[in-house]
Amino acid sequence: MTPNYWPDATKHLAKRCQVMRSLVKQYPVAELRSRGNAFSTLAHAIVGQQISVKAAQAVWDRVAARAGDIKPPRFLEMSVEELRAAGLSGSKVVYIKDLARHFHEKLVNPRRWPHITDDEVIADLVRIKGIGHWSAEMFLIFYLARPNIFPVDDIGLIRAIEKHFHNRARLTKAEVLAYQTRWAPFNTVATWYLWRLLNPVPVEY
Repeated sequence: MTPNYWPDATKHLAKRCQVMRSLVKQYPVAELRSRGNAFSTLAHAIVGQQISVKAAQAVWDRVAARAGDIKPPRFLEMSVEELRAAGLSGSKVVYIKDLARHFHEKLVNPRRWPHITDDEVIADLVRIKGIGHWSAEMFLIFYLARPNIFPVDDIGLIRAIEKHFHNRARLTKAEVLAYQTRWAPFNTVATWYLWRLLNPVPVEY
């Protein structure tokens, strides 16, 4: 799935930024791929917290293999030991089970999320244990495909900006945030391309 705003976004970014112009040429076929399932996207984002993309995918594959069915009732019935054996930390087991409970007991309403603002979606999601701002932003990018998400705390995004704009010098959060204005209103697309600088395989959640 590639959002319909992608062609306009790449033209905009190519005009605004030489690095983006090079990346658009380097990766002419873009796929911002969603798993098409709100629960799965959020569960995968929890797995990916504070570890590399490669490590997160390996753990998720083991979790999915043990679960068989990526749906809330299945995660509620799985034991802590099963989930820990797949590579999840104790805290992430708690978070995923709480996420499953919220979906199973209808404490969240996924049908409303496509119709509300980014900030409103984030406010809904951070009420769930273990879903912080970064995880909510991954949901906005990969499930709702919102065009202007800039996950300032994402380590991959930070390292890509440092590497290709500052000769690997470490930046403050304020310095990273300055790029948000440069690439608006298509920060999601800019972020996708910057992730590709560090990992040629597209990130998925």
